[in-house]
Amino acid sequence: MQYDYLEPLVKDLSLYKIKTEINMKNLRICQTFSLWLVLLATSLSLSAQTTLLDKLGKITEITKTQPLESTEFVEKYVAYFTQPLDHHHPEKGSFSQRVIVSHVGFDRPTVMVTEGYGASYALGINYREELSKLFNTNMIFVEYRYFLESTPTPKDWQYLTAENSAEDLHAVREAFRSIYPGKWIATGISKGGQTAMLYRTFFPEDVDISVPYVAPLCYGVEDGRHEPFLKMVSTPEAREKIENFQLEVLKRKPTLLPRFEKYCTGKKYKFRVPVEEIYDYSVLEYSFSIWQWGTPVDQIPAITASDDELFKHLLAISEPSYFEEEGANTSFFVQAARELGYYGYDIRPFKKYLTIKTSEDYLKRLMLPEELGNMKFDKTLSRKIIHFLKKNDPRMIFIYGQNDPWTAAGVTWLKGKKNIHVFVQPNGSHLARIGTLPQKEKEEAIELIKEWLEE
Repeated sequence: MQYDYLEPLVKDLSLYKIKTEINMKNLRICQTFSLWLVLLATSLSLSAQTTLLDKLGKITEITKTQPLESTEFVEKYVAYFTQPLDHHHPEKGSFSQRVIVSHVGFDRPTVMVTEGYGASYALGINYREELSKLFNTNMIFVEYRYFLESTPTPKDWQYLTAENSAEDLHAVREAFRSIYPGKWIATGISKGGQTAMLYRTFFPEDVDISVPYVAPLCYGVEDGRHEPFLKMVSTPEAREKIENFQLEVLKRKPTLLPRFEKYCTGKKYKFRVPVEEIYDYSVLEYSFSIWQWGTPVDQIPAITASDDELFKHLLAISEPSYFEEEGANTSFFVQAARELGYYGYDIRPFKKYLTIKTSEDYLKRLMLPEELGNMKFDKTLSRKIIHFLKKNDPRMIFIYGQNDPWTAAGVTWLKGKKNIHVFVQPNGSHLARIGTLPQKEKEEAIELIKEWLEE
């Protein structure tokens, strides 16, 4: 009886043991279930990955696929897609075009980025195009022919045409049609916006929506609308400050030119004309560039500033590598001279201080491969696009910046359409996007695309 006081304790211990065994059992069940969920998720992920890779492997034009890391997509790959040099004459040969495939789901819409230049920036781990982010879409990013890894060997310029570039996009679209059967959006920026526009013109049924950003539609090598635009853009005070800077660096040419020449020599730039002429062109380009990229005019040094300040600012806005005889943009200049068009310079306010007598045909004289110096501009493309936009009403949204000189050649003249919408960002530059529009217009553009995707 002396140990009766231990009886409740023994009972408690027995209950504790039973509870502990139950809890351990539950824990093991939870751990097993959690492990099963992890394995299931991993299995599903690997299954989806295998499915996508299998689908890519069945595209006969794709010769190589490599995985890429991404913080934005479930899966991301760079693929190399065989394209004919001339889509109307496949027997002429072929080249490999770099295509970046970014995947969120087979049931999601797909954005095709109609890049006008190289695709290197799209390889980045954090890269995602605006529309793809807004609407959680897959993304097919197509590098333009004759740029970076999509350059044929040898580089035969006759095949670098807008029509062939549209055919490239059509071939990619057809190859991915069964993989991504949902709605498709074509979009691009600047020359990529031009490409989205001409792609819709050549293949109006390929995509459901087109969103060209800051896309010009030029009518000639020196279009003629940009120079008057620069005479009216923004405020008289802003324009005067820019012109005064240009005049000052021309007046100081005797002291600044040696620095300019030393800089170009150090960079190993090669020009087709004497460096003093390149100095003139850099000054002429300054006004276009500062408005294009929206540099605040209060960053312009006073005309009383030191040579160092003036020289540093000039290079920051108008880098002379732009005028190299063989540069990163040579392929673009070929197309500009052939059919995409470009802009000219008004030299009248500066003529007293210039070495050059005229800037006419500067694109051909400075930046085109010498064998193409006699190339004639063909207006067929611009006329075709104008006719298409006037006679049809596809679902398209154009985005422009009010102060961007390229807007001078934009399609802001297009009126009276139900499905074609033009948005212009007030005081905007070449960086205008849906996200930079005023709130009301931004919501309107987003709602339009959302409605079109949900139909």
